[in-house]
Amino acid sequence: MNWNQLLCKDRIRSYQKSTTSRDLRTEFEKDYHRIIGSASFRRLQDKTQVFPLDKSDYIRTRLTHSLEVSSFAKSLAQNVGEKLIQEKKAEDFGQKEKEDISNILQCAGLLHDIGNPPFGHFGETTIQEWFKKNLPLLTYKGEKLSDYLDPQMIQDFYHFEGNAQALRVVTRLHFLVDENGMNLTKALLGTIIKYPVSSLEISKKSGNIKTKKMGYFKADKKNFDQIQEATGTLGNRHPLTYLLEAADDIAYKTADIEDSVEKGNISYDQLLKELEERCAKALLIKHPCMGEEELIEKAFESQYGKLIYILRHKYEKAIKKGYQKPESYAVQNWVVSIQGSLIFAASDSFIRHYDEIMEGIYPHDLFYGTDVEQLMEDLGKIAYKYSFTSKPIYKLEIAAETIFTFLLDKFVDAAIYYDTDIPLTAVQEKLIALISKDYRRIYELEAVNKSEKEKLYLRLLLVTDFICSMTDSFAKDLYQELNGIS
Repeated sequence: MNWNQLLCKDRIRSYQKSTTSRDLRTEFEKDYHRIIGSASFRRLQDKTQVFPLDKSDYIRTRLTHSLEVSSFAKSLAQNVGEKLIQEKKAEDFGQKEKEDISNILQCAGLLHDIGNPPFGHFGETTIQEWFKKNLPLLTYKGEKLSDYLDPQMIQDFYHFEGNAQALRVVTRLHFLVDENGMNLTKALLGTIIKYPVSSLEISKKSGNIKTKKMGYFKADKKNFDQIQEATGTLGNRHPLTYLLEAADDIAYKTADIEDSVEKGNISYDQLLKELEERCAKALLIKHPCMGEEELIEKAFESQYGKLIYILRHKYEKAIKKGYQKPESYAVQNWVVSIQGSLIFAASDSFIRHYDEIMEGIYPHDLFYGTDVEQLMEDLGKIAYKYSFTSKPIYKLEIAAETIFTFLLDKFVDAAIYYDTDIPLTAVQEKLIALISKDYRRIYELEAVNKSEKEKLYLRLLLVTDFICSMTDSFAKDLYQELNGIS
């Protein structure tokens, strides 16, 4: 792969730039303004990050999370870009390319969650489970949908993915001018495709991160192929995708801890104890014959141990200065400190594995093998232990399953025979009328010259498109309204 292709400025719908234009923005800066001005992006302010429909203005939403990812992604791009120039890693990479990757990753951070359904990642799981349970039971003209549809069509729903949905949103569903969505640059589109494989090519046991999930729906293969060809990735991850993923990991793993402390799910003392015990355990696994004193000394010398010391130091500083909430002060400031360390680690890892990344053969994330890998893993485990198994999250998941099941039951039933020679009932017609006119228009454009099977598949996508576009509040309100609950 080479940077001339990877930073492709072309769009799926090409246009002629006026030679007399006074617009001095680069194509990637134009992408940024298209994104932040979109309704699809604004809806993220009412989508769950971790804590459902929280009343506090402190706790993060998908919108604030995306802004943080965007910021970290740009910082990573600036670090990596400067190192590539200083170390002369690539002849085709200079200051202009550094500016371009910074703008691309800033945009990619804003987009990375734009396809996620309401109620967080549990929404994805609920959609997957609903289709696994119901596709074998539903019929189309006497034939089971699980038998009627092609294998990839079926697997698209069984492995329904927010990342693949993001590609649909920005290339089709966001009706800005036409059916090409936001019509963003192909370099940006390539960057947000985290998994450049179809639903038939998923392999969690492959050892390669790119096959962990699916990256596109069958309906979007033409766009996917265009992006891959234009950027020269051809079945590989775009190099900037590694940096986007690192930015996301930094943002959510540190934020989940900070939000958990603010919500009272975990105290400062519990967090400190968890980190110290996990750090010691990790060292003991590496050095099973080491004595206790030597182990303590080794812990203090490790990067993990140094970061734990910073947390303790921040707390002691807050106590000394008489701050009202020393625990919150310590954790918030500690998070800022470790974010800097994580950015450095990811940037350094990208440079060390640069050749493998550019050849498309690097199979891991950027924290793999670094001195903060264990800390990143433990932050996720601690957040899961204290927040993701809490009563508010359990209630969210139960409510989400109830809402999604009802909406999918109703709208899929109406969509199966929509746009066919079999008439709908009055209620089914009203349900179809509730779906966005723009989305129905996109379906009509996609369905031209398609077979009955392909049209049915597109109608099922029409339903998931509609549900994924909902905010948490809209999904809850629609469920209540359709059930006659005031």
